[in-house]
Amino acid sequence: MKILIVNGPNLNLLGVREPGIYGSASFEQYLPQLQAQYPDIEIEYFQSNIEGELINKMQEVGFTYDGIVLNAGAYTHTSVALHDCIRSLKSPVIEVHISNIHQREEFRHHSMISAACRGVICGFGLDSYRLAVEALKANCQQQ
Repeated sequence: MKILIVNGPNLNLLGVREPGIYGSASFEQYLPQLQAQYPDIEIEYFQSNIEGELINKMQEVGFTYDGIVLNAGAYTHTSVALHDCIRSLKSPVIEVHISNIHQREEFRHHSMISAACRGVICGFGLDSYRLAVEALKANCQQQ
């Protein structure tokens, strides 16, 4: 099984950016723990602050991988292009957010990508990524 985790803008600053909201661990600190928890799953990671690079990467793997975990960051609330990309892929995409976006500013309450995703997980900190991996694993076992 192969899963790609994609993080969007400003998520390269995890551990530094607003630790009260996003926690004090970087994704690079968290990823080895997640990979160790799922030794039977190949988990790759990609981060970019550029919308087109996120789309290019998802198109690159979205027809061969078993799933994509996407934290699109602020693009969640603005990107029709990401929505259209997700709809075009064969691989299921799980939308993930570290914080509960519904407890935050009003503009964060609407996602442009949710309707294109298999599911949405938010508000569980970095554990949101593990929950998404579990969902993809269960989805693959059902097929």
